[in-house]
Amino acid sequence: MCIRDSIICMADNCYGEFLHIQEPTDAGIDVMAGSLIKNPGGGLALTGGYIAGRQDLIDKVSYRMTSPGIGGECGLTFGQTRSILQGLFIAPKTVNGALKGAVLCGKAFELLGYDVCPGPEDLRSDIIQAVKLGSPEAMVAFCQGIQAAAPVDSQVTPLPWDMPGYEDQVIMAAGAFVQGSSIELSADGPIREPYIVYFQGGLTYEHSKFGVIKAMQALKEKGILDI
Repeated sequence: MCIRDSIICMADNCYGEFLHIQEPTDAGIDVMAGSLIKNPGGGLALTGGYIAGRQDLIDKVSYRMTSPGIGGECGLTFGQTRSILQGLFIAPKTVNGALKGAVLCGKAFELLGYDVCPGPEDLRSDIIQAVKLGSPEAMVAFCQGIQAAAPVDSQVTPLPWDMPGYEDQVIMAAGAFVQGSSIELSADGPIREPYIVYFQGGLTYEHSKFGVIKAMQALKEKGILDI
């Protein structure tokens, strides 16, 4: 639905792909973009992104990426076309597992008395689960538990640090095969009140579940959680 010809509506669809039958373009968005190291890459794409929407706008984006007249007809793919296409093929199943993991995380921590958003039975538009932990110590313990469940660098101990662009220190846990991949099991958040951690990903539901268990175990070992 066009509101006004002179207005271009764009959506950042990161974390939202394959959660519903309809995507933002079905709701009238003119153009949307997302990352291939999130949902649509299925955990296999090493880098890259996508654009979708009105053809005239995609043409303009492609001209900016390469040059006018060439657009998307050629460009660097880093030799990973197969990985991108295979990742796209399995992405719906991968997202399904990550979504189930987010629901499990929300339900488990809700039962432990924490505020969570969205709620376990709420309609979701992305794979992210927010848990209000209430203290810096709890955030650190949670992220350290997630890191301990990682297939890569599980021995690393994440700590808050001064990340450029943030007013507060940030803690991140992501022992992923692809750096920055948040369809893989990860958790992060700024160390500021009300101390909310953001849990997402897991290439399989079983790995997401393991991450939730390790996060709860870390909280218990630090004396923060009494179960």
